[in-house]
Amino acid sequence: MAHSELVPLVRLNISDMGDDPALSDEDLELLLKTFDGSANRASARALRIIAASEVLVSKVISTQDLRTDGRAVAEALRGLAQDFDAEAEAEEAAQGGSLRLVPFGGSRRAEGEEYRTGGVY
Repeated sequence: MAHSELVPLVRLNISDMGDDPALSDEDLELLLKTFDGSANRASARALRIIAASEVLVSKVISTQDLRTDGRAVAEALRGLAQDFDAEAEAEEAAQGGSLRLVPFGGSRRAEGEEYRTGGVY
């Protein structure tokens, strides 16, 4: 499925479906590309981006009968992001996980030799 076809799903997941969305379609497509088309991973990152924005913009604001708390909203968004991460992990486990290539060879050290860096141990 093309990344542009998954944008509405990500937008639905993060409840960003108004006339003035927090993230553009291009932003969501970039997140989908970054996470290899995983709508759950892209949704989790999008929620974390929105949470960071809430903390920076909203802070704690009180008026006569209205009170907003950006930190509390951000924590709730981060909790939702963790839910999407858990879903993505379950999907990946069901598909047999992921393949990670590890470079082979190329080391100039003898087997079992200690690796030292810059004199700090």
